[in-house]
Amino acid sequence: MGKIKIAIIGIGNCTSSLIQGLYYYGEHSNSKPAGVMHQKIGDYGIKDIEVVAAFDVDKRKVGIDVSEAIFAKPNCTQVFYPDVPQMGVKVMMGKILDGVSKEMMAYPDEDKTFILSDSKELSGDEIVAVLQNTKTDVLVNYLPVGSEEATKFYAECALTAGVAFVNNIPVFIASDPVWEQRFKEKNLPIVGDDIKAQVGATIVHRVLSDLFKKRGCTLDRTYQLNFAGNTDFLNMKIGNNRLTSKKISKTEAVQSVVPQRMPADDIHVGPSDFIAWKKDNKICNIVMEGKMFGDVPFDLELKLSVEDSPNSGGVAIDAIRLAKLALDRKIGGALFEASAYLCKHPPVQYTDDEAYNMVEKFINDSK
Repeated sequence: MGKIKIAIIGIGNCTSSLIQGLYYYGEHSNSKPAGVMHQKIGDYGIKDIEVVAAFDVDKRKVGIDVSEAIFAKPNCTQVFYPDVPQMGVKVMMGKILDGVSKEMMAYPDEDKTFILSDSKELSGDEIVAVLQNTKTDVLVNYLPVGSEEATKFYAECALTAGVAFVNNIPVFIASDPVWEQRFKEKNLPIVGDDIKAQVGATIVHRVLSDLFKKRGCTLDRTYQLNFAGNTDFLNMKIGNNRLTSKKISKTEAVQSVVPQRMPADDIHVGPSDFIAWKKDNKICNIVMEGKMFGDVPFDLELKLSVEDSPNSGGVAIDAIRLAKLALDRKIGGALFEASAYLCKHPPVQYTDDEAYNMVEKFINDSK
């Protein structure tokens, strides 16, 4: 089947984990290492994913090989494969738009925020040309939360260039009927919006909410509070106006699995705070209050500690391969199965069991 050629927007912590993973699992392709949901999707293994283009706007990343850029500041995620070889792909200057908030650019600590490159921004036509000249199959969006204009700009580039789009952030493209229809008309697949982690706050909260429902208990009140020390959490803290879509995405992911929609005052799900020394370690606290047999009240409290960026790597690898499988089959528009299983705000919400079974059927339909 050949390679899956991808271009990546945003060379931050998540991209660092993703690319480290391509080489880590490439070395372990004949074994069954932990952390992978699918060894193969169709005929595509993890080692078949090849980065052919990359875009960023940070001075410390633009113009250098991707293998170096993924370890440049302000990236702070765990390094589990330090020997990523020179890839022969230099990070290109992308389009800024709202991809970096004014607050982030003004933040005094350069180790924790962006240093804007003075390189000339590429135009839409130039980015389209890069995608076409590199024969990109899938454009992967890892822009910061709140990058509404920038995400739409790159989605437009994907449509013009004729490539699939994986939208890992909470800007609503796959789940927006107008955008979804445009991808469908071009017969280009899109997976989105807002990638779930493998074992993250949202998926754990959903599973527990579903457990309450299946065991006949009510869920009366719940909250989820998260904090970490990476640029994602700093961006959401100092640019609070960028939180709107993230909060909607995370809240709807939980609301979709409870028996009855909860009043807004009884559910709080969302990013909470930035603690610098935690770096890429994300702490999640979930509290759930309900009633069991005889209307007797009970409550559940859970703490989850995870390295934030590797937690999405295996999910992104599946999203990329499912998008390529759809390209091969000439399936356009939102991939409802993949989006429901892999993302917090898909076009249609399904339970995790339903979504899992739908994805397995989608994969096996060609066999």
